[in-house]
Amino acid sequence: MNSGWFDFALAAEILPILAAATGLTVCMALAAFILAMLLGLPLCLLRRAKVPAVARATGFFIEFIRSTPLLVQVYFIYFALPNVGIVLSPLTTGILAMTLHYGCYLSEVYRSGLDAVPSGQWDVSTALGFPRFAFYRWIILPQVVPRIIAPAGGFIVYMIKETPLLSAIGTVELMYVAKDIGQERFQYLEPITIVGVIFLITSLVAAVAVRSIEAAYGRAWLGKERFNG
Repeated sequence: MNSGWFDFALAAEILPILAAATGLTVCMALAAFILAMLLGLPLCLLRRAKVPAVARATGFFIEFIRSTPLLVQVYFIYFALPNVGIVLSPLTTGILAMTLHYGCYLSEVYRSGLDAVPSGQWDVSTALGFPRFAFYRWIILPQVVPRIIAPAGGFIVYMIKETPLLSAIGTVELMYVAKDIGQERFQYLEPITIVGVIFLITSLVAAVAVRSIEAAYGRAWLGKERFNG
């Protein structure tokens, strides 16, 4: 069915192809998000290190990454690193670039969560000689996690929406597939429109999921507080 400006028959034909590409796009964003969360915490701790040189070097690295566009970092990893013998696939490059980029942003999310912990708790742990790892594991992180779920979870939405940048190096994600269909059929309106709708839906689903996790964790934390009280 062709309405004169939008070919619904073509849209129905290419929808399964774009849906499959959506799965890869979301998986890629989720993988980068998990790795960025794992990277963000040590970066945060290094920036808070008592050794000034370590703290300053980490702070410079974080600010440098945050101040440069993700696309520049993607190009550097994909096109510049081969000059020193490091050759990565487009998919690996995309995940690595998003991990580094958003890991630096998430380190600031961790830092804001740690800064919200009352300073007296740090002093008490030092005075009692509480093992540092155990102190973070059992005292600090349970207080930090509820505070960072919303801001950290919001980055998964950004990361999903940033994946089209990776088509610039040939990563076969949703936008790359849509452009390929457009070039093959000489019709761009239908694939690009569907991509826009898909990104809207995935972003809304991700946002709802983050809010649900935040609410569930909040209820669990509140119940724990009441039990302990």
